[in-house]
Amino acid sequence: MISRSGYGNISPSTTAGQIFCVFFALIGIPLNVVVLNRVGKYMLAIERNICDFLQQKTSRKRCTRFFIHLVSYVSGAVLFFVVPMLVFQMHEGWTYSEAIYYCFITLSTIGFGDYVADSNPDKEYPEWYSILMTSWIFFGLAWLALLINHTIDILERLNGHFKQWWSGQKSEEESDSADNVNPETQVEKEDEIKKSTKSTKQ
Repeated sequence: MISRSGYGNISPSTTAGQIFCVFFALIGIPLNVVVLNRVGKYMLAIERNICDFLQQKTSRKRCTRFFIHLVSYVSGAVLFFVVPMLVFQMHEGWTYSEAIYYCFITLSTIGFGDYVADSNPDKEYPEWYSILMTSWIFFGLAWLALLINHTIDILERLNGHFKQWWSGQKSEEESDSADNVNPETQVEKEDEIKKSTKSTKQ
C-alpha cells in the first residue's frame, strides 16, 4: 500500500481495518517517499563519483559524463524492465507486451490491477518469487527517484546555460546599441558643446 501501486486485489473489508489503513497510509507513504528519495540520491552520488573518477582519467569530460548517464539509463531499463519482463513471462505465462506493460504500470505507481503477479491460485510459485517481487518494486521505485533526480539535474543545468546565453545576448545588444548611436545626434551634441564653450569664454 505504501508503494502507492494499489492493484485493488487486496483491500480491507472491516471498519477497523479501513481506519487502520488510513492512518497507516498517512504515516507510511511519506516515510516511503523519503526512503526512496534517499536511496535514489545515494545511487546518484555513486554515479557522480564514478563519473568524476573517469573524468580525471580522460580529457573528454563531456563525453564521459554523457556516457555514464547513458549507461545508467540503459542498465536501469534492463534491470527493472527487461529482466522482470522475462521472469514474468516465464512464471506468470504472460506475453512480452503484457509483462512490460505490468512493469511500467507497477513502477509508475498507476496500478490498474488488471495484471497482478504472484496472485494466480492455479500456479505454484517458488519461495524466492515474492522476495524478488518486493525487492524489484522497492529498488525499481528508487531507480525511478534517481531518474527524477537526473531529470531535475539536467533541467537545472539547461536553465543555467540558458541564463548565461540570455545574459550574453543582452550584453551584446546593449554594446551594439551603444556603438550604433545616430551620427546626427552626435553632431548636434558637439555643436551644443562648442556653443557652451564660446559663451563661457565671452
